[in-house]
Amino acid sequence: MDVLLFGATGMLGQGTLRECLLDPGVRRVVAVGRRPTGQQHPKLRDLVVPDLADLSAVRHELAGFDACFFCVGVSSAGMSEADYTRLTYDLTLSVARTLLAVRPAMTFIYVSGTGADSSERGRVMWARVRGKTENALIALPFKDVYVFRPAMILPRHGITSSTRLYRVLYTALRPLFPVMRRLAPSYVTTTEQFGRAMIKVARDGYPTPVLESRDIVGL
Repeated sequence: MDVLLFGATGMLGQGTLRECLLDPGVRRVVAVGRRPTGQQHPKLRDLVVPDLADLSAVRHELAGFDACFFCVGVSSAGMSEADYTRLTYDLTLSVARTLLAVRPAMTFIYVSGTGADSSERGRVMWARVRGKTENALIALPFKDVYVFRPAMILPRHGITSSTRLYRVLYTALRPLFPVMRRLAPSYVTTTEQFGRAMIKVARDGYPTPVLESRDIVGL
């Protein structure tokens, strides 16, 4: 399987990249992002793009892949709905439509979040925007589209979040991780489990397009 990975420098992207490089069934990984991953591996190639919303200059390099793992995401904290929509809905759909034009036989997997609002009418801004993004992606005629809605993700193998607030929270909560996994096992997974689940779904499919945290944990 040949994989395009967007957001490889974020926490979930790092976890997914690690599992892709370890999986013998993944032949190559092209990490598309604004900056390189900083990793060296025979299966890995960095494709640095200053503006992910404009892939025209590298369009010819995006064909021939079996799956796209889209792990790009921003926190909505302090953002207006217009700005969050631009960086979530507009950016994701721009990338997806470009990929659809060059490789409709691809499986596209989008990382959303637990609580995303599929009705697009709820009170919570980020949930509405995420739900709108999910719905628009699922409507695209890729081979398959899947949405992952993780809840609590525990970083493993030295992986850290690129968001300072999340790094502080993870550091503060780390002593509670074992307790959280015992009390709410369906809502807690690790970056390692998450990456493996992405690969498994891309390879084998899943009965429903939206995978909640309990589905991800169960894979």
